[in-house]
Amino acid sequence: MSLGYAEKLSFIEDVGQVGMAEFFDSSHVLQCKVSPPGFSRIEELAKMIQKSKHLVVFTGAGISTSCGIPDFRGPKGIWTLQREGKDLPKASLPFHRAMPSMTHMALVELEKAGILKFVISQNVDGLHLRSGIPREKLSELHGDSFMEMCPSCGAEYLRDFEVETIGLKETSRKCSNAKCGAKLKDTVLDWEDALPPKEIDPAEKHCKMADLVLCLGTSLTPFCSLQITPACNLPLKCLRGGGKIVIVNLQKTPKDKKADVVIHGFVDKVVAGVMETLNMQIPPYVRIDLFQIILNQSLSRDERYINWTLRVASVHGLTSQLPFIESVEVSFSDNHNFKDAVLDEQPFIIKRRTTETETFDIFLKINYSEGCDCLSTKITIPFKYEVSTEEHEEETIDKEAVLQSLREKAVEESSCGQSGVVERRFVSEPRSETIVYATVTNLRTFHCQQSVLANGDLKWKMEGSGTTSRKRSRTGKRKPRA
Repeated sequence: MSLGYAEKLSFIEDVGQVGMAEFFDSSHVLQCKVSPPGFSRIEELAKMIQKSKHLVVFTGAGISTSCGIPDFRGPKGIWTLQREGKDLPKASLPFHRAMPSMTHMALVELEKAGILKFVISQNVDGLHLRSGIPREKLSELHGDSFMEMCPSCGAEYLRDFEVETIGLKETSRKCSNAKCGAKLKDTVLDWEDALPPKEIDPAEKHCKMADLVLCLGTSLTPFCSLQITPACNLPLKCLRGGGKIVIVNLQKTPKDKKADVVIHGFVDKVVAGVMETLNMQIPPYVRIDLFQIILNQSLSRDERYINWTLRVASVHGLTSQLPFIESVEVSFSDNHNFKDAVLDEQPFIIKRRTTETETFDIFLKINYSEGCDCLSTKITIPFKYEVSTEEHEEETIDKEAVLQSLREKAVEESSCGQSGVVERRFVSEPRSETIVYATVTNLRTFHCQQSVLANGDLKWKMEGSGTTSRKRSRTGKRKPRA
């Protein structure tokens, strides 16, 4: 998870305070009405959010710990363990399969309701974007491990794999803009890198406009960045205009004295209580991944056969890995005697030869990797040598409509694995067809119950349509590789 990011950072002797003690407000403080002001801390926060005209949320590592991503400064944080000479925690999931938490999705609902105006994040996990926060309403101060940007035209590329570098270095890919083509760079800052104006400027603007800045899961320490104006000072900019600050964090922070309300507790539990008080539902998270199937056909030199190649590839380029696909099983319709095959190494490519007049179906079983809730998706590709480009020249597919339909079906059926075509391209010479598929690989629904357990904890639960720690069956006869 964030372990890879920590390892990529340049070495510095002092990363600031680590091993910070955690504090937990009692259930009485969180849930019970107190006087003054006559209601609980959670109710107080809910009322402040309800009354706010310009709510800004400032998030740190604590918002993602429930996603399986360790923090840095807590008792079991990465930097804490490093300083103590202890082994670092093992990630429960691949970083690229981390899913937004209840808090991430609650922020999405607040933004859709017009309450939340802007999100500022110190995290590099990309979960705010994945959750559905619009890019124009988000500042990722320290970058995004899954984002590349073009230094020439400014285009951004959100990947389904972790970008291999940090420190604003060039990557192995280029801008896909035909008029540009410049080499792309990663977006994650190293210690010596300045906060980018593209991120810090709108963050400062919205903090100055804010009547309420809600800080979630951040220690607000001055070592957020080694620049003259650290990111941790941003929330204070609302004070000059009469704004208020609320801090929800397990550790005490240097800005607690400036805050109107300080809550020590798990962010998810506090936010769940707030959403329940506001009578707002937390939306489900549906993850949709894309891949492309490319079928190339060409006549043999003697023009007696058709040589064809089928490839299952990343939409980010033929040289990019497909991190969410483990293998592809290939079989054929009964009217053809091709041998079945299992493609278990990338690139997933199968080559065969047939006569010009033959037609048949190619059956693909896409087996997903660890971290996906569904095991596989089945796809049928009709094979016919004559590719009619005229029939499909003006064919248009409403990609957003297809994606929305997949989300709705996943939620309605409480399952994942649904797939649909979002793009289709044809080339007449050499004959080639490219089909881009979207498939639902994860579904999480969130349900909160506002009650107090015997131990004083807020009762809430998170339900999903599967588990990411499933075991795969490897029994049976293995098919020969292509």
